[in-house]
Amino acid sequence: MSRLTTYASFVRFSHSVFALPFALTGALLALNRTGEWDLKTVLYRVGWIVVAMVAARSSAMGFNRLVDARFDALNPRTAGREIPRGVMSRLEAGLFIAASSALFVFAAWKLGPVCFTLSPVALAIVFWYSLAKRITSYTQLFLGLAMAVAPVGGWLAAGGRGGLEPWLLGIAIGTWVGGFDVLYACQDLEFDRRHGLRSIPVRFGVGRSLAISRAMHVITVLCLAWLGSVSSLGWLYTAGVAGVAALLVFEQSLVSEHDLSQVKRAFDLNGYVGILYLVTTAAAIYAR
Repeated sequence: MSRLTTYASFVRFSHSVFALPFALTGALLALNRTGEWDLKTVLYRVGWIVVAMVAARSSAMGFNRLVDARFDALNPRTAGREIPRGVMSRLEAGLFIAASSALFVFAAWKLGPVCFTLSPVALAIVFWYSLAKRITSYTQLFLGLAMAVAPVGGWLAAGGRGGLEPWLLGIAIGTWVGGFDVLYACQDLEFDRRHGLRSIPVRFGVGRSLAISRAMHVITVLCLAWLGSVSSLGWLYTAGVAGVAALLVFEQSLVSEHDLSQVKRAFDLNGYVGILYLVTTAAAIYAR
């Protein structure tokens, strides 16, 4: 149990609530369009989507921890992570990443030839984010891209083909995640500058980065609202989007250019966004 706790902490298992609800929402929207609600098929697809999402996120987070271990050891905020602290070796981390990646590819194979064919592309995208801070100032946008894979993957896994829905949902989750990661990166601004790491806050400073984050969250809400119109999901869905918007407004209100003390609290609020959106979207589809 102690080792399982270490692995769960290593990949921040609890943070699966960020992408997983959007992958499941993508699947729900695809099923809503195709009308294929056979219970056995739905349970099969949802089960393998959950496995694929957890495995992909675990391999991506493990890769991030492995390649950033040197920097994590130097940063007081991250020095307590598993590799710098010595409770997990680099070899063990590498084996964990390989096993998680293999499980993801297997789950993608179980979800059909399209998902299986695209699985290496998805892994390349989620791995690239961890290297981007060494090359580009727009690191947070690449995290958004990595997370945008989730709803598109859910849509494809549930048999969806074509349509605006996966694109709108992908842009929504991409700008949502990119927006809150900009906030999160502000707290490491001085550390990143000293060590030659790149990010939107390093490039633009805290004030303009907060404006960028807020603009991204406006795009998130607009895309979610547009999706509701495209899919004719009614007032329940609109209420859910309003709830998401309220959470994002509150999140942004916690952080200012001269006070970053509430960044962690603002970050944690995002755990409710995906859950609220999934529940209200499911209720809207059920009520149709």
